[in-house]
Amino acid sequence: MLDQLLGRAELKERVDDLREDKRHLERQLDAEQERRSEAATARQEAEQRVNRLEDRIAELEDRVERTASDGDDAALDFRGVETLRGDRLEAVLDRLDSVSTGSEAALTAMVGDDDRDLPEAVTEAFGDHAPLVGRAAPCLAVTDDVGLVSAALAPPVTPEGFVAWDDGFDLDREWFVPTGTFALAVVRSDLFALGTYEGRERVDFEGFDSDVKADHSKGGFSQGRFERRRDAQIDEHLERCEDAVDDALAEVDRLYVTGETTLLGEFADRADATRAVDATGDPEDALADAFRSFWTTRLYRI
Repeated sequence: MLDQLLGRAELKERVDDLREDKRHLERQLDAEQERRSEAATARQEAEQRVNRLEDRIAELEDRVERTASDGDDAALDFRGVETLRGDRLEAVLDRLDSVSTGSEAALTAMVGDDDRDLPEAVTEAFGDHAPLVGRAAPCLAVTDDVGLVSAALAPPVTPEGFVAWDDGFDLDREWFVPTGTFALAVVRSDLFALGTYEGRERVDFEGFDSDVKADHSKGGFSQGRFERRRDAQIDEHLERCEDAVDDALAEVDRLYVTGETTLLGEFADRADATRAVDATGDPEDALADAFRSFWTTRLYRI
């Protein structure tokens, strides 16, 4: 009775209602966290399946090339091919960094894809399996004087060619994983996106779509006129992309450009590295796809 007179009964009922609302929201939060956890797990499993498929495709493509070629080299085969990224890549690099040999007993060599003849040191160190290094090029070849380690890595950022014998392998993390401050762009004929990064963290973003005609309708102007108009639209789009890239270069020392193969040549002089990627979606989603695809290393076990 006293609670009713003082109005506390209504307040208590309100408190009970709020507590029930809180429990309901907590259940919703738990369900959402579980859903996100399941989604993250599903994404990781999908990425692992994609990696396995990419590795299988690479092995089959290499087998096709060997079958079509002549000579004894066709009988050689990699012990395995693996796509590395994220934690798996870091673990492999850590293991290679841990190798310690005697003085000048560990070979690291950057072999370009335009090298017709392998460096003499590589040929001697890998012996009969040296042709596999050429097949993996451009790559960083690593081995030791007794052959306990024998592999090649194709990183996203390839340094200038070199050959070095040391007491360990000469592998700069900057060639393999995102470090320091840099910009990464994705360029399609109808889309542009650019992110500025501190390591793996994106700290700035710019992106836009452009109205570029994709198909020629049956009516209207001729095919030739349509193609000229489309080329002009692409040229205008590329000018906007180049302006955005130049602005980014004023703020960062390193630039990586990804996207359509036919457009990468327009940025070769500006970029520290380029890579063709199939990045889809809106600018932000495309950039996320491009970032993941770019920071990938192919490991060849020789």
